[in-house]
Formats: sequence, C-alpha cells, structure tokens
Amino acid sequence: MRYPIHLALIERFVVLKTGADYKCQVVFQTTRVLALLAVFFLIATSTTAFGQLRAADSARAAKYSESKRGISMLVMQNGRTIFEHYANGGSARGRWPIFSGTKSFWGIAALSAVHEGLFKLDDPVSDTITEWKGDPRKSQITIRQLLNQTDSIEGASRLQRASIRDRNAMAIRLPTVAEPGSIFIYGPSHLQIFSELLRQKLKGRDTTAYLEGHVSNRLGLGRLNFKKDARGNPLPATGFELTAWEWARLGELVLGRGNYHGRQIVPATLLREAFAGSQANPSYGLTFWLNQQAPNGLEGDMERMLDLPWQNAQWTNVCICKDAPADMVVALGSGYQRLFIIPSLKAIIVRQGSNAKFSDAHFLRLVLGRGG
Repeated sequence: MRYPIHLALIERFVVLKTGADYKCQVVFQTTRVLALLAVFFLIATSTTAFGQLRAADSARAAKYSESKRGISMLVMQNGRTIFEHYANGGSARGRWPIFSGTKSFWGIAALSAVHEGLFKLDDPVSDTITEWKGDPRKSQITIRQLLNQTDSIEGASRLQRASIRDRNAMAIRLPTVAEPGSIFIYGPSHLQIFSELLRQKLKGRDTTAYLEGHVSNRLGLGRLNFKKDARGNPLPATGFELTAWEWARLGELVLGRGNYHGRQIVPATLLREAFAGSQANPSYGLTFWLNQQAPNGLEGDMERMLDLPWQNAQWTNVCICKDAPADMVVALGSGYQRLFIIPSLKAIIVRQGSNAKFSDAHFLRLVLGRGG
C-alpha cells in the first residue's frame, strides 16, 4: 500500500532535485508529469493502508515507550485526541526538556522574520555580519545554510556551556571546515550565528522577545527557558521545557500550514521552505528532520548518527521510518524527545522520555498499526 501524495510537494521535489541545466526540461514536462501523478494520487488515496489511527495501536507503542523510560505519549488526529499516556513519573502538566526540539521554534521565528522583510533566506550572512566579508568561504554562506546546518562552520558543542560569556561572539569566530553547502555538520553554532544576525537585523532589540511575540506567545506558550549567557544572548539550540500538550501546538501549526487556531503565524508558502532538504542532507530541512527518503531509504537512528564525527556520517538515502509516510516531519531532541508530524494523516505524535535505547522506526510502526 502507498501513501497519499500532495502534488504541490511533488512538483517542488522535482524542481529541487533537478540541476540548473535541466530546469527548462522540467518546466516543459511538468504538465504531463503532474497529469500522470494525479491519476496515481487518486489510486493511492483510495487504497492507502493508513486512515484513522487506533488507540489500541498507540497503547502498544506506549508500552514499548514506557519500557524505554518514556514519560509521556500523546497522539492526535484531525484535531482530536486519539491516545494519551504517562509513565515513569510523567504527567499531563509536567514539563520536560525537549533539548534540540527547541531549534524548530527558532526556525519558525526565522520564517516569520522573512515574512516581515527583515531578510531573505538566500541573503549572504556577511551582508549583516560584516566581519565575514573578507573571508572567501564565510562570505558565501547564506541564511538558509545556517538554518539547515550546511554552512560548513564547525558544530562547536562547547557553545552550550553555561560559563561562556558571549556565545554569539564566539560562534561568529568559528572556522569553516569545507566549502559552504557541501557538508552537513550538526551543532549549536549555526543557530547561534543566526541569533547574532537576527539581533543585528532587529537593531539591538531582544531576540527572545521577538520569538515570544511572533511564535511562542501566539501558541500560548510562556515561561520558556532561553539559557541566556552573560551578555543576554539566548541559546537557540536547546533549553525549552514543555508538556506533551504544549509541544503538540507546534505540530498543530504545521498541520495548519502556518495557521494556529485562526492566527496565521507564517504563510503556508513560506512554511514549506522548512521542509525542503539540502543536497548535503536531504533528511534535514530548516530546523526540522524529514522522512522524505522513505519508503526506499535506509532507516537510521538519527541520534546515533549525530554522535559520529561529521566526516563519518552518511545522510544520503536515509529515512527515519520506511513505513511512515514520506511527508512526515520531526522536531527532534536528544534522549529521544520527539514531535512527529504527519500532514497526510493530519496526525501529531509526541513522545518524551529519559535517554534509553529506543527505535523511532519501531515505535512509529506500532503507532501506525504496521506491526513491529
């Protein structure tokens, strides 16, 4: 069985995957391709193995999660709660660190800034951080590359230390290790540099106030931990603590195509930019992880791969779960904190817990009723 396909996403995928030399050919053949895909779409949607998620399947997934130190699990579909479960000290009101899941909120803030005209995604960073203009590599880096972590800047996990007085200054001095756009290096450096760029674009106004006013407050989220340094710079790579219900609001925003409960936080056309992978890592967009290489990709444990030296990690032909729809996007935090969002199923799945050996693919197969 196959999954529903959104033609707009397919059209974008075709364009993204085609080099400049083939653009004319793609445009010429678009009508024929989309006509064929339209037929396939009708067939696929009529025979899809997925439909209504079942509480019984979620219960099996919850049992697995609980055995791996899971503390909370929430499943929503079509705006309704399908399943809710807490264990190992978790509760509906208990906030829990989402670690790198924090990045996705900053990704939405970046898109909001684009919408307001503060910058464009493909603007050179050096237009704002002028110290980079004389560097042959750094002068080429774009804002998009900061957000999808392909800028070639060292990852610099040490930026997360509380003892650092000025994270922004430290981040912009970090070296490049390759040509921008050629490699994917995961780490806090990229968003820290973006934080400095945003600060300058805001002409010194508080970047945390910007995120609150344009994203978190609109989602009804308060009392967020920004882990500020001595200069007041937030740490965008991590820090937020949320209940499962609170984190699910970000999923509702994505399912609403940038609209949350009647409020358009980000235009739908702009939000789609967050779900386009790069050549260096097709499984990572703008602060969101992607499953777009399913069902033919090799399943990978993203957290374990991120522990590898960047030179040893292989990101091509990798997916999160072969049996989950290819349009699934994920906000991912260490210790297997997960916000799975599946637009084709209008589904949101939250999983939180302590660090333990855990399989995203196995968990998702259980939730989706695909066995284990």
